[in-house]
Amino acid sequence: MATGKPKFSAFNQGVIPTIACFIDKSTKTPLGVSLDALVAAMQAYVSQYVAPVWGTPAKLVKSTGFKKNAWAMVFLDNADAPGALAYHDLTPEGLPISKVFVKTTLDNGDLVSVSASHELVEMLVDPAINMMTTGPDPKTIYAYESADPVEALSFKVNGIPMSDFVYPAYFEVFHKPGSVKFDQLKKVTRPFQILAGGYQIVFKNGRWSQVFGSLTKKKRFSREDRRGHRSEIRKRRTRKKAEPATIARLQRHI
Repeated sequence: MATGKPKFSAFNQGVIPTIACFIDKSTKTPLGVSLDALVAAMQAYVSQYVAPVWGTPAKLVKSTGFKKNAWAMVFLDNADAPGALAYHDLTPEGLPISKVFVKTTLDNGDLVSVSASHELVEMLVDPAINMMTTGPDPKTIYAYESADPVEALSFKVNGIPMSDFVYPAYFEVFHKPGSVKFDQLKKVTRPFQILAGGYQIVFKNGRWSQVFGSLTKKKRFSREDRRGHRSEIRKRRTRKKAEPATIARLQRHI
């Protein structure tokens, strides 16, 4: 079926997306797992766990860069890597992109595989980073982020740790505690619950902010470099496409 030109926030509806996964030329920090193994584990994660719940199938492929008509997941050292910020918020064609900051992730004491799968499930559930819902506080709007509330939890797929994620019922305030499954690992017991290692992005009093599951998480979050993350992109009114020419120019002398 012909899909025409990609439209911002539509993203080829009705088509199973291909997601090109690649390590940026400037990235020097090892992922801690081979990219082949990580892509295979994430494919199983999507096919066996995420898609049956959220209805979001995808085909993940290892690549050396952007692929035509494909979404993207790029691995970078950090937000200061040459060309990192030129990746912006969308692929050059205006399709969804996730950025995984390898060195930043490891410096925070986290696993790259968990961080990557976290970004993956959130991209599949809300590719335009614009979905919101009402919740327990009538004066608050809650972002549709499917991994943030359970951010500290993971489970193994193909022997590689993947991020826990919440189920659609999590965002349905009418469910009674314990009445349905709210996350993959069954640690959440009620709608909109934030576990100790998690947080939730909310819009209240005209601005975006975060609600944390614990003081420890709040302190840790305040020390993180959030540039390029969904929590920052959500605040913007517009989305910018990646600039391959700018990226190449900044990386020319690496």
